[in-house]
Amino acid sequence: MWQLLAAACWMLLLGPLYGYHRKGSTTNPEAVMNISQIISYWGYPYEEYDVVTKDDYVLGIYRIPHGRGCPRKAPRPVVYLQHGLLTSASNWICNLPNNSLAFLLADNGYDVWMGNSRGNIWSRKHLKFSTKSPEFWAFSLDEMAKYDLPATINLIVEKTGQERLFYVGHSQGTTIAFIAFSTNPELAKRIKIFFALAPVTTVKYSRSPLRKLTTLSREAVKSRLDVYLAQGTAGTSVQNMLHWAQAVNSGLFQAFDWGNADQNMMHFHQLTPPIYNVTKMEVPAAMWSGGQDRVADLKDTENLLPKITRLIYYKFIPHYNHVDFYLGQDAPQEIYQDLIRLMEECF
Repeated sequence: MWQLLAAACWMLLLGPLYGYHRKGSTTNPEAVMNISQIISYWGYPYEEYDVVTKDDYVLGIYRIPHGRGCPRKAPRPVVYLQHGLLTSASNWICNLPNNSLAFLLADNGYDVWMGNSRGNIWSRKHLKFSTKSPEFWAFSLDEMAKYDLPATINLIVEKTGQERLFYVGHSQGTTIAFIAFSTNPELAKRIKIFFALAPVTTVKYSRSPLRKLTTLSREAVKSRLDVYLAQGTAGTSVQNMLHWAQAVNSGLFQAFDWGNADQNMMHFHQLTPPIYNVTKMEVPAAMWSGGQDRVADLKDTENLLPKITRLIYYKFIPHYNHVDFYLGQDAPQEIYQDLIRLMEECF
């Protein structure tokens, strides 16, 4: 049953890819490359960095400083791309250069940075704990928002010398941004525009396989889920999946429930996990949602929209599912051209 659940999670997230057609069985060479190799394969420059968070996780960060043509004179505007649940920075470069957001941005004169959340295949180091230690995996969305984003954005500011940047998130990449930008005003000041692709806060109406997790006990989930996630995807922690299951079950945009009042008191200084208040986010936001999205259901998105105090753009794409936002062959026309236009208007 667990094997089927793991496979179903990925396949149901994917769904039918709009504009995708299988052509024979020839394997693309990028299928066996790492992130830096893919960037180099297409003729782009790249840089790799390790960033250490305040709680000692080491995250792998990738940079495409300019496009394949003549780079724009420095300083180039900076864009940071944050992937979603169970994925990695490779999301942004997995299509051909004319269809991959990271390459398109670089060719349009932007300094492109791509992050990896703790626990995925490119961010599995810690200064104290090994990945065999349960302490390493004791994290969820809360820690990604509280530690990962500030550390990564601070590194980018340090390396580029630019105080403000554009932020693009997909799915969980939007979730941790909504948390961080509504709870950390100083971090929020560093963001010019927050671009949210398939935005997720509440998942009350989600039709994803995450609902299956809500029918199982926490103990049952902890017994084997880590194995299936590690073998089938870029990975995350069991605790993070429990956090998502909690969100589906409660319908709330809330911090992780540690399971008892004492633990919650230790982490939050209150008996129950705090609710995240998106209305406190003052960052200008542009959002795109899809009509075939099983994770970011339109009903949840419609409940979110009135809470965005500085919503500058919104587009509904009826035929889009959850991964079309970075895999869709028509994403440049449906999303990226307007995204870049909004960036250009900031100059």
